[in-house]
Amino acid sequence: MESGDGLGSAEQQLIRESWRGVSGSPLEHGLVLFTRLFDLEPDLLPLFQYNCKKFSTPQECLSSPEFLEHIRKVMLVIDAAVTHLENLHCLEEYLGNLGKKHQAVGVKVESFSAVGESLLYMLEKYHGPAFNLNTRKAWTKLYSIVVKAMSSGWAVSRTVE
Repeated sequence: MESGDGLGSAEQQLIRESWRGVSGSPLEHGLVLFTRLFDLEPDLLPLFQYNCKKFSTPQECLSSPEFLEHIRKVMLVIDAAVTHLENLHCLEEYLGNLGKKHQAVGVKVESFSAVGESLLYMLEKYHGPAFNLNTRKAWTKLYSIVVKAMSSGWAVSRTVE
């Protein structure tokens, strides 16, 4: 990640302000995000198995304690990115390792576009019209930086195989 990570101070402020309300109820908003994700990419459901249990519906998955813990972790990663907007570089190794873990369970890099769309959906649903074009662009930029770092885990894994 380059210095400053390509996010201007105005973009950082928009991200922080829009995250403030959402971060107070991470599970509630994470459920919105993942419900949307399963609507967009139902083929992702089989990737979520806990104790060899396969979920037959997204609702079954979304209500399992193990998946709720996964949602909490995802929201913590987003929170970490928002917290470190001035220095996203410090998260690069962590995000690369997270990318490796996602690859190991069968997640495709292409699926991250649906995750990004689901994140924007959740933010827009929470903020309504206050989630304007500039805020959307700032979040899109942040998300692309995070995905680029996570994708580096895929590249490393490919060269090792």
